[in-house]
Amino acid sequence: MIVCLGMLPGLAIEQELQLDYRINEHIVLIPAGKNHQARLETTVFQPNGQGPFPLIIINHGKDPGHPNMQPRDRFYHMAHAFVERGYAVMVPMRQGFANSTGRYQDHGCDMTANGYAQAEDIQDTLDFARSQKWIDADRMVVAGQSYGGLATMALGTQDLQGVRGLINFAGGLRDDSNGCGWRSSLVAAFAEYGSQNKLPSLWMYGQNDSLFGPDLVARMHDAFEQAGGRAQLVEYAPFKRDSHGMLASRDGEKVWLKDTMAFLDKVGMPTQVLYKVPEPPVPQPTNFATIENVEAVPFLSENGKRAYQEYLTKMTPRAFAISPTGGWCWAEEGEDPEARALAACSAKSDQPCRLYSVDQHVVWNPDLAEKAAVTASNTPAPAPAVTGGGGSPSLGGTVALTN
Repeated sequence: MIVCLGMLPGLAIEQELQLDYRINEHIVLIPAGKNHQARLETTVFQPNGQGPFPLIIINHGKDPGHPNMQPRDRFYHMAHAFVERGYAVMVPMRQGFANSTGRYQDHGCDMTANGYAQAEDIQDTLDFARSQKWIDADRMVVAGQSYGGLATMALGTQDLQGVRGLINFAGGLRDDSNGCGWRSSLVAAFAEYGSQNKLPSLWMYGQNDSLFGPDLVARMHDAFEQAGGRAQLVEYAPFKRDSHGMLASRDGEKVWLKDTMAFLDKVGMPTQVLYKVPEPPVPQPTNFATIENVEAVPFLSENGKRAYQEYLTKMTPRAFAISPTGGWCWAEEGEDPEARALAACSAKSDQPCRLYSVDQHVVWNPDLAEKAAVTASNTPAPAPAVTGGGGSPSLGGTVALTN
């Protein structure tokens, strides 16, 4: 979540994060769909070197609203762990999502058809990957979260050369439209996929998943296995406010890593750490004030102080940014809350924003802040930038704004 001064309640915005050179993050456009006329906006991470690297494809879910308004998914924390183990990682945005072209296929409450339709784009991603010299086409695994998990299990009904296994993180799709019995439809979908299942799979669902609770998960898993599918179910303890977002959380690795590596070992995929990726620089705590001292935070109005008091109740990772004009913004959970808070704050302020607090520490340095303000006042304003289409990373947190 991101909350900032001066915006309407509930209005959603996200800020595109910079590509991470430490794990060679870049974006490719993968041909897909009929006659390969569509292009899938795909985030790629990989180790240094020529390869060939084993591959994991991670498939995204569906946010509320129109798919083309959904930001680019990265699954950064999971990608980081796999690059350290020598993998290349692909995160394709399926047709109609984010900056991918083509048309999103919606089959309403027919969950079986929905899964099969989305699996077509994953199949095109696999075909593309097999054609790349830097990919080891005999060592691949496919994973998916939420709607991506449903699509991954639908994909597993096909003969997939070189794919050793499937990982389903909180897989499914919810449809609350009138008359849609989506739970029963999901159970039927997994029964269908189980009857045609070709690969072993690992399923991971949390006890406090807001979409797919333990009873429904048990029904889906039983239907899949009774139809002939192979699926190891791991039900983990409640995770923060909602385990459905576990994979996007910095702390989620503590939940998924051990069971995932054990599964990969069973299917003949690498699990040992080969590279140590440098950690990103972290703002250092200062002695400016204790984190609970609301009155010490500079520039804030009474509304801003109330916002900071609310920020202190939020989960880590978190960050609070401030501006000399009295602007403020905080970000909670997801990827790089420091960058997100700064970017959103700077977008609404005519003076530079700086971080005041990160996680449990105050990182504010008044001397550096004063230097930054002087530099900004002496720097001519840049010409307006010309940018391409929309789309920004799905960071695991929501961007909500308030007055």
